Amino acid sequence: MTRTVADLKAELRRDALARRKTAGHELRTRLTQRLLHEGLRLARLWRPTVVSGFHPIRGEPDVLVLLAALVEQGFEVALPVVVGRETHLDFRRWRPGEPTAIGPMGIPEPLDTSPVVDPDLLFTPLACFDRRGWRVGYGAGYYDRSLARLRAMKTIHAVGVAYGVCEVAVVPYEAHDQLLDAVVTEQETIFVSER
Repeated sequence: MTRTVADLKAELRRDALARRKTAGHELRTRLTQRLLHEGLRLARLWRPTVVSGFHPIRGEPDVLVLLAALVEQGFEVALPVVVGRETHLDFRRWRPGEPTAIGPMGIPEPLDTSPVVDPDLLFTPLACFDRRGWRVGYGAGYYDRSLARLRAMKTIHAVGVAYGVCEVAVVPYEAHDQLLDAVVTEQETIFVSER
């Protein structure tokens, strides 16, 4: 029986999420602090109009601390909103402390009254990644479709946020998959030089 790319990704996802569950408090704190430092540095480097993050679930790194610091530095920030299956995400302006509603995927999202924006710096969740900039998400394809849509409009930067234990040697990829520009872990920032 031949395994498909989807099968390989599912196996990588399952194994990486199991490793991520082992991340203790010290490791989580280290990544939060590193992400705060590196996220501000990358925002100053790339000078985005809008920065998007994500509301952490299932042991994901806490990006909300970075979003709060970005707001303090004068950046506009946003969170993703699921608008339907098999489509891209919308991103709605949001500031830490503002109300959210639980979206269709069970994740807090900005209210419908918040304006839709098109971020040019995106801090993205992932299950695992490799040093070439490929990522495996949760399998629904929302970020791949969203990055493709935004890249067709303008120059953007996508930064994966992950614990080092989520790194794998090789992520198999398909034509619709989108590369990251960098990955921030608790130990380092990996820049992807080739597109």
